[in-house]
Amino acid sequence: MSTDGAQTPIADQTGEATTRTLHIWRGDLTDGGLVEFEVETAPGMVVLDAVLEVQRSQAPDLAVRWNCKAAKCGSCSAEVNGRPSLMCKTRLDHLPEGEPITVEPLHAFPVIRDLVTDVSWNYEVNKKIAPFTPKPDADWLIGQEDADRMSEFRKCIECFMCQDVCHILRNHRMHDRYFGPRFLIRLASLEMHPLDDLDRIDQISGEAGIALCNITKCCTEVCPEGIHITDNAIIPLKERVVDRRFDPLFRLLHRRPR
Repeated sequence: MSTDGAQTPIADQTGEATTRTLHIWRGDLTDGGLVEFEVETAPGMVVLDAVLEVQRSQAPDLAVRWNCKAAKCGSCSAEVNGRPSLMCKTRLDHLPEGEPITVEPLHAFPVIRDLVTDVSWNYEVNKKIAPFTPKPDADWLIGQEDADRMSEFRKCIECFMCQDVCHILRNHRMHDRYFGPRFLIRLASLEMHPLDDLDRIDQISGEAGIALCNITKCCTEVCPEGIHITDNAIIPLKERVVDRRFDPLFRLLHRRPR
């Protein structure tokens, strides 16, 4: 980089400058569309690098949300070639060479501007879930298996890509009837906690809308933390709901005395 702040041309390993074509969505809630940019690239660059280079050199008003650039904050989630992805984790050399790279905002949430979406709905859903409530006489020693399960669920970085890829929210827009995979994970972490004292089955089967999930596992496929959302959270929660609501033996054994 030169002393006056201007960047020198980016070159590949042979010393020759290379370029990639980016189709970046520009606009807001009222109107928008894909705009083409040519950007100089180098080995090891990720999509976020390319988008920020476009912002630096060609479109200084391009709105993009990012923070850590280490795949831990979840801020830079977007749709890259139609797939929810962390831009900071998606390498350019892992995308088809010679083809344009399409970068769009998450489809399941309202656009604020360009690549920035309004994800505040998720925080409103989070407020509906009661926090961890320990039993009054809790013995704070728990098994390693329970600890491991809690650790997996707590790895979520709230990138909301699982929410974005879920067809219930993305295509059917049932935000008023379904909490989405991210918050079913949170409910699972509480419902399966051996020390939590609240009965969360009514909420899980009711306003959280777990019955709407048809376990396609698309949420698991896009999770950057590798959380087994479907197998380890949603399916066990479905089983608990069925046991509580429809298993006559369970109802008999757990019937409260009058």
